[in-house]
Amino acid sequence: MNMEEKEPTPRPTASKDEVALELMRFIASTTGMGKTSSGAGFAGKAPKTPEEQVDALLQLYERCRAVVGKS
Repeated sequence: MNMEEKEPTPRPTASKDEVALELMRFIASTTGMGKTSSGAGFAGKAPKTPEEQVDALLQLYERCRAVVGKS
């Protein structure tokens, strides 16, 4: 059997918690969630404290778990 004919090794199924975590990471990284610096020339809300950032990420994770759990 050639390398080209070899069947791909099946990937283990990720748990719903792992899928929710990956979804949370994707959303946080694409939206800049958790970053403390603001862009030059933009005067928005004051940066959140580390505790507020953690709470926001935990809330996002719970929302992701709820969405993944529906599937």
